[in-house]
Amino acid sequence: MQRRAFLQVPLLAAAAARYAGAVRALPELKITGVKAIPTSAGSHYRWVFLKVLTSEPGLYGIGSASNIFQPAATVAAIEGHYAPFWIGKNPARIEDLWQSTNTSAYWRNSTVQNNVLGGLDMALWDIKGKRAGMPVYELLGGKVRDAVPLYAHADGRTPDEVVENVHKFMEEGYRHVRAQLGGYGGGGIIPPGKGSRPENGYSGPAFDEDLYFEVITKLFEYIRVKLGNEVKLIHDVHEHLTGTGAVEFAKRMEPYQMFFVEDILPPEQIDWFRQIKKVTTTPMAMGELFTSPREYVPLITERVIDFIRCRVSQVGGITAVHKIAALCEEFGVRTAWQEGGDNDPVNQLAAMHVDLAIPCFGIQEENHFPASVHDLLPGTAELRGGYLYGNDEPGLGIDVKEEALLKYPPVPMRPEDAGLVVRGMDGSLVKP
Repeated sequence: MQRRAFLQVPLLAAAAARYAGAVRALPELKITGVKAIPTSAGSHYRWVFLKVLTSEPGLYGIGSASNIFQPAATVAAIEGHYAPFWIGKNPARIEDLWQSTNTSAYWRNSTVQNNVLGGLDMALWDIKGKRAGMPVYELLGGKVRDAVPLYAHADGRTPDEVVENVHKFMEEGYRHVRAQLGGYGGGGIIPPGKGSRPENGYSGPAFDEDLYFEVITKLFEYIRVKLGNEVKLIHDVHEHLTGTGAVEFAKRMEPYQMFFVEDILPPEQIDWFRQIKKVTTTPMAMGELFTSPREYVPLITERVIDFIRCRVSQVGGITAVHKIAALCEEFGVRTAWQEGGDNDPVNQLAAMHVDLAIPCFGIQEENHFPASVHDLLPGTAELRGGYLYGNDEPGLGIDVKEEALLKYPPVPMRPEDAGLVVRGMDGSLVKP
């Protein structure tokens, strides 16, 4: 890692010098208040934003601590444990505050703790950028690309519908499109009540690995016949396969020249990536469910994946993913930060600022928000022609209308929202 560290020094030194020059005459800051802002944003979301107030009048930072499955736990953790720990500390000392927060509860790498860390970290970078009068990407070393290219999500109930939707995105300017059949984990589903099942047992939709292989490979063959090789194709397995099944599926997808196949294995079985790399060149992306460095570091350093798919707010924020990107650059792995339909505009912008400043960027997942969200969170990024654009304002470039957001509490959890449950023919759980 010495060569990487040597290359990074001039960029970070220049950014540090610019920041120091901008704030030299300003008094030292203190954190004076912390607010958790849970909201549905007038739609279907379960978002939690973190607002960090400072001793400088009018200066505050905004971060994303969103967790679709545990929003109440995240709010309780912020208000009951972390806020008292942060009050009075210097928000300019981002690395020290990140590390001390990470160890403040003794145990590390829980999902809620990482969400809180991510929200704090984004807010601190937002404060630092605002105080210096610079966008966050300038503090990270400056732009290495003009905008952030995105991949779109094309779905359909039939192969023809999928092809039609992929083609629509191509006409909008997208060069990268993720193709799915029948939604989440679709393509290998035996309809309710069909097939051989236990008496008086599970009768709902059932996942079958062999059927999945057959249906999805035929889908991508059909897409290539209809649309050619111009579009860069992506497919998300959603971690449903067994180890040997993942090896077989990766081999079968090789003729379709995939940009990548995403999350082919559950995180408990990531050692199988070593076997996949031995038998196929199909690019692999992984990391949507990762929370710990122990999961992604071996995959990157052994070069057994091609794209890392962590969500910025789920692994600890800008500070964490900037370090992951530095590791990726050294080992020839690219980034594809995870967004998803439940993600929020603050996390999206945090990812965008990192994307603009790192050489090892691969692609960014698209996420559209309704017009009401743009009104409630001024500065929400815009998607145009397959690219993501911010506004170049200081910090992250986004604000929250706090009082308006609090009028829309998060959508309540229902029993069916407790997880993404898929089952086999015998009723057993198929892990996401």
